[in-house]
Parts: sequence; C-alpha cells; structure tokens
Amino acid sequence: VRPGYWGGQEFTVRFDQELETAGRRRLRTEVAESGRATAQLRVQDRARQIGLDVKRAYLAAVLAQTDRGVAQTSLEEIDRVIALNRARLQQGEISGAELRRLQVERLRFVEDVFAADLAVKNARAALLALLNAPQLDQPLELTEELKASAAAGSAALVAAAASVGGAPRLLAQALDLRPDVLAARREQVQAETSTRLQRALRTPNLTVGGGYQNNFGLDGVVVGVTLPLPFFNQNQGGVARAAAERRAADARADATATVVRLDVQRALNAVDTNRARVEYIEREYLTNAQESRDIVLESYRLGVANLIDFLDAQRAFRDTQRTYNRALFDQRVSLFELDAAIGRPDAQP
Repeated sequence: VRPGYWGGQEFTVRFDQELETAGRRRLRTEVAESGRATAQLRVQDRARQIGLDVKRAYLAAVLAQTDRGVAQTSLEEIDRVIALNRARLQQGEISGAELRRLQVERLRFVEDVFAADLAVKNARAALLALLNAPQLDQPLELTEELKASAAAGSAALVAAAASVGGAPRLLAQALDLRPDVLAARREQVQAETSTRLQRALRTPNLTVGGGYQNNFGLDGVVVGVTLPLPFFNQNQGGVARAAAERRAADARADATATVVRLDVQRALNAVDTNRARVEYIEREYLTNAQESRDIVLESYRLGVANLIDFLDAQRAFRDTQRTYNRALFDQRVSLFELDAAIGRPDAQP
C-alpha cells in the first residue's frame, strides 16, 4: 500500500507483486533438493563406515575370546603335566628341580591367560561402545567362531573377483553403489544448478502493480510495471563463485572415484592374500605343530623327551594357533572390507 498526499483531497491505494524471471524459483528448489539428497547420502556413507567398524570390533572380540581359549588350554596342559611330574617325583623317576622348573614355567602360561582375559574385556567394551551401550562392562555373549564359512554374499564377491574381468565389474558396482560417490555426483549437480541460478540472477525481476486512486473527487485505476536496468550489477561475483564451486565439486568427485578404486583394489588384494595365508598355515603348519606337540608330550610322559623339548613344542603349538587365529580374523575382516568398499550394507559378520 502506498499512501499519497491527502488532506481529504487525494489518496492512492496500490499493490505490487514481484515476478521472478529466468526460472529462479525452480532453480532454488533444485539446489535445495540436491543439498538434501547430498546430506542423506553422507549419512548413508557414515553408516557404511560405522557398520564396518562394528563388524571389525565384533570379530576382534571373537579373536580375543579364541586366543583366550588357546591360552587356557595351554595352561591346563601344563597343569596336567605338573600333576604327572608330582607323581613321578614321588616314585623317584625325576628330580625335584625338574618339577620346580616346570612350576616356574607355568607362570608364563598364567600370564598369557591374564593378558587374554584383559584383551577379551577390552574388545567387548570397544564393541559395546560402538553399539552405544549404556554400560561397557555388561555381559556379552559371542556365538561366532573365527573359522566359519564366509557369508554367501561375500563368497559370491570372491568368486566374481576371481573370474575373468571380475575386478572391473566389482569396481563398476562400487561406483554405482557407494554413497560417497553418489554424494559427490549429487554435489556436482548442485553446483551446476547453483551456477545456472547465479546466471539467472543477472536478469532483473519484473514488478507489476495496480491500485485505486482518488484525485480531488475523481476515481481512477492505477496500473504499472517496473523493470530495473542492471547497467552496473550483473552478478559477476556470484557467477564466478558458483563456477569455482562447480570446478571444486568436479575435482572432489574425481578424487572420490580414485579413493573408491583404491579401496576396492586393496580389499581384493587382502581377500586374495589372506585366503592364501590361511590355506598355507593349515596345510604346512597347523597339523604339524599339533602332531609335534602330541608326540613330544607323549615322549615326555614316557621319559624319552626332556622338559625343554616339551616346553618348546608347547610354545610352538600355542604360537601357531595364535598365528592361525589372526590369519582367520584378517581373512574375515578382508571380506567385510570388500563388501564395504563396494557399498554393500547387507553383509553380516
């Protein structure tokens, strides 16, 4: 409303409406929609990373629990041998020095159990922290085993990677599924739309208006159109800034694609290497270490092998078991890393 001069003689009532030109309203809506979609994809990518962290933490707790079982089994074996040596000492078959030496060596196995207990507690607490549990010392039952068949989806990925041309297909799948890649592409769209919006702002808006005028008793209708002339301001700064943001979005999209390619290749390398590592340990060391420990233990009970041979065989078997457990852990983790690198959120630990 625009009042004019009146002293009871003249007044004007006018209404104006600005009309946006060059599709500005539509472009602003598209920019906002792209920003919303980008934020959602960033949340999905963060969920992908957290999901991988939870799976790692869960398997780390399983590994700690498995190592604790190895340490406890070794300690129980030492205790059985100590009980045997006490009986042999009473019969005069061995000296007291050998029994005391074995009792001293037992401390090392006890220390292994304590260290394994601490590792289990810390691993469970780390898992509960990722799950946002209210208490990090609450009981947590782990039913998974390290030596378990890979999930069907992961097995399918491994088979696809091993096939001819499998790695390029997995990479193409990652570029289609990864939320961070999709978010980078959406940022490119947003930057392009913002550039078009800034260019549209160079065109001035129209203002149309109309109203009623009373001039010394004469009634009239007022109609007008206003068109600013942008002689000095054509939004050069806004256009230049939007163009720079578009180039930056393009560079970020290229960098994200490079990161995805590296993630997929590293995951494929880890899956292949860890699979071969597990098979090698199973074939060359695991059975041999167990058989060697059993043979030396039986020989020691019969008095053929000495205490040093028994302890060396026991430690070798324990170390082999730990190495094998770590290899199984790395193999399982590498499968989940491959799932995460491709952008598959459905793989289970």
